[in-house]
Amino acid sequence: MPPIPPPIVIHAPGPRPPAVGAASHASARWHPGQGGCAVAVGNFDGVHRGHAAIVARLRGLAGRLGVPAVVLTFDPHPAALVRPDSAPVPLTTPDRRAALLLDLGVDAVLVQPATPDLMALSAERFYADILRQRLHARGIVEGEDFRFGAGRAGDVGMLRDLCDRDGVTLETVAPVMLDGQAVSSSRLRGLIARGDVRTAATLLTAPYRLTGTVVEGARRGGPLGFPTANLAGVATQLPAAGVYAARGFVPGRGCHAAAVHVGPNVTFGETRVSIEAHLIGFTGDIYGSTLDVDFLDRVRDTCRFESVDALRTQLAADVSRVRDIVGATAPAS
Repeated sequence: MPPIPPPIVIHAPGPRPPAVGAASHASARWHPGQGGCAVAVGNFDGVHRGHAAIVARLRGLAGRLGVPAVVLTFDPHPAALVRPDSAPVPLTTPDRRAALLLDLGVDAVLVQPATPDLMALSAERFYADILRQRLHARGIVEGEDFRFGAGRAGDVGMLRDLCDRDGVTLETVAPVMLDGQAVSSSRLRGLIARGDVRTAATLLTAPYRLTGTVVEGARRGGPLGFPTANLAGVATQLPAAGVYAARGFVPGRGCHAAAVHVGPNVTFGETRVSIEAHLIGFTGDIYGSTLDVDFLDRVRDTCRFESVDALRTQLAADVSRVRDIVGATAPAS
């Protein structure tokens, strides 16, 4: 079997302090093979409150063992290889996922390329070759429903037997429940598909974000008095068609309240789905720039207007509503 490619290692900008009451541990500039670590393995798509609970337990264990806290995640999602026709659309890009995990206090995020050879590793080989030989794991933290290895044959029971044999500490974390349901990436996908980004935000550790490149559109917004930044190259799940209150982050240009339309421009007879963000109060040319858009709430459905004047009136009302929503919502730190 060809060698499994090494993961991409993403660190926090500087050393992380240990968890409260824990012993100090190694530098955040840890790399695989440099020494032991405590690790959590998973897709961590969306980085929701259930993931945050795993990371909190991971940091505590890492502090007690005196080793770095490390998350191993995958790109692409393994399902994209083993069942490509039904693989979920990702909720986060690898960079966004890593940034959110680092914000939760881990020392390093390892983005492991998901390859057919990796997917073919048995559960025992994944544990031996990746967790023990490559990462020198001294502690492991996983959710109670964790599965690993080819065909998802490995479960927490098997992992506990392997860890007990090798003297590796294993801790498991129960699902985080909210409104009687477990917080999960699949639950989030359902909420976002319905456009319920406000409820999704209560499950997430940060508002739901789309990232894209600003490209030239039909240039209808400017003459209407509401110029828009049109996003292309978005790799994550789109919310349902509609108008949303959001924050837009322009590199080097700060954060701006944004009225965002997702869906086809039916008033102008279009069927192609587009993402158009009106950055309230912003002026300037940002074509070619990367724009991050954090969704806060859904304002209304997308609909067809009988005249340009009716559309302009509605856009003014949308912007007023977005100002109110964004003004009442604390910005992400």
